Amino acid sequence: MEKLKKRWGLTSNWQVCIILLVFSITGYTSLVIAKPILSLIGLEQSNTNPWIYRPLRVLLIFPFYQILIVFYGWLFGQFRFFWNFEKKMLSRLGFKWLFNNEEK
Repeated sequence: MEKLKKRWGLTSNWQVCIILLVFSITGYTSLVIAKPILSLIGLEQSNTNPWIYRPLRVLLIFPFYQILIVFYGWLFGQFRFFWNFEKKMLSRLGFKWLFNNEEK
């Protein structure tokens, strides 16, 4: 726990637990949301080639994850941590231009 607290700049073990909980809830929720959306457009895992279905599901999960992690972070009182996490991750993926106008 101490390594995570130091790396993430947190002050308590409780914050670490909340943040780990938010990561897990976000991952699960984004997986659950993606399946019915693919079904809505007529793609079922049972009748679609896995080489098509799985990449499409991953591409669908990614934007949901980005939105949900900030939402759940806000819900659990850790918005600042997850907003900074999100900016850092999107910057590394080439979306730095989205945050150029914000102060550091």
